[in-house]
Amino acid sequence: MSHLTHLNERGEASMVDVTAKEVTDRSARAQSSVTMSADAFALLSEGAHRKGDVLAVARIAGIQAAKRTADLIPLCHPLALTKVAVEFELCPEDHRVDISAFCRLAGRTGVEMEALTSASVAALTIYDMCKAVDPAMVIGPTRLAEKTGGKRGHWQLADAGIQE
Repeated sequence: MSHLTHLNERGEASMVDVTAKEVTDRSARAQSSVTMSADAFALLSEGAHRKGDVLAVARIAGIQAAKRTADLIPLCHPLALTKVAVEFELCPEDHRVDISAFCRLAGRTGVEMEALTSASVAALTIYDMCKAVDPAMVIGPTRLAEKTGGKRGHWQLADAGIQE
């Protein structure tokens, strides 16, 4: 198998050829968060936001984003995802919503970008729906938390020496 690169033989940007890579079960989990004012958090957590169920809309947006990652990120492979899940944890002590996005497939390339895109778009959707109450919300950090499959096998955030 040749060295994987986004450059073709002429040095131009191109999609990596993964034809020779082995098909394996692959998954990735990404995390993000949105920290907001007490007023915005109360409306969101009580389901009293005038725009509706913020987390339900953010969940759907995150799922749709994972499925459309190849349309958003240049040179990403279009993937037939077999599972996408977006979960939220409310952290009232910090007025924060933690987001976890999980993607899975059997394929020749990983789903890290799909999980990261999913978590990012879910966070942006929460921001969009709550910005009238708190335009100073903070999104992030957004990061890969875990991946399985492929040449490197299982990796998780603690393996990189990064504390959660």
